[in-house]
Amino acid sequence: RGTGRLVVVVSAASGEQAAGAERQPSRGSSPEQSPARDPRLEDLVRPCPRAVALTVARRHGTLPPPPGKPVPRRYPTLDSRSQDRASAPHRRLLLSGSLPIERPGKIVCVGLNYRDHAEEQGLELPPRPLLFAKWQSALVGPGEPIVLPRATGEVDYEAELGVVIGTRAHGLSVDDAPSAVAGYVCVNDVTARDLQFADGQWTRAKSFDTFCPVGPALVPAAEVADPQALAIRCLVNGEPLQDSSTAHMVFSVAEIIAFVSEAITLEPGDLIATGTPAGVGYTRTPPRFLSPGDEVTVEIEGVGALTNPVRADGD
Repeated sequence: RGTGRLVVVVSAASGEQAAGAERQPSRGSSPEQSPARDPRLEDLVRPCPRAVALTVARRHGTLPPPPGKPVPRRYPTLDSRSQDRASAPHRRLLLSGSLPIERPGKIVCVGLNYRDHAEEQGLELPPRPLLFAKWQSALVGPGEPIVLPRATGEVDYEAELGVVIGTRAHGLSVDDAPSAVAGYVCVNDVTARDLQFADGQWTRAKSFDTFCPVGPALVPAAEVADPQALAIRCLVNGEPLQDSSTAHMVFSVAEIIAFVSEAITLEPGDLIATGTPAGVGYTRTPPRFLSPGDEVTVEIEGVGALTNPVRADGD
């Protein structure tokens, strides 16, 4: 009495469905009596045997392609075994054409991580890193617009040092944490302040589409001698509104990675936004929120300058 398994295959090219039953051969039957496995099932029922490799070159490099097959530039950071699967239609959202990094599985952010930012709000320094999340759909690359949603009238800027993870990491010590870093990018942790305060938690207010610009390129960790000694600025229409140093962080990059990995396994490509310094728009008198036509630049010493225009939803 054999047991069966029903498998439905969706063709990415045509959208047609094919169904078939794969039965175990009964005792005494020959292998020839078993139906052949459809080769299209292999990638659907078998886990990927190798992790996606993260490229740490400043400019997009390519890994050796399979014999006789060039690697498309759209997927420059995938290993050769994953190349075919990544180029399939159902995998096409893995990378965005304009992002300078692989699309991260997690975007982990840290609140109140600069002493001067806590001081400008009259808040005590946190005893441990305050973590929150932004969703992948908020990501945009250099030059792409920050879109002001109709649901909010108080969109703020936040210049941050972004840390891209290069290896799987769990339970790291502070001393070992730097070995997990692939490189650094500029991040703008765009925030809808009215919704942030109204909700009482931050995920929605910080995860609108386009609210996480990253760039301009991934700088390898080896090229940043000390991530705790970098000048960091945010300019709106050329006017410096944030001007500080990563030396003012409450928790260092290594301390943040160790703290996160204590509870959450970090995977290659994950992005950590390490907090913003003083000078954000809502603490100013009068408040300075982003408007259509603005241009926002995040500058970090040794990492580069990330610039994005601002437009209204529907423009």
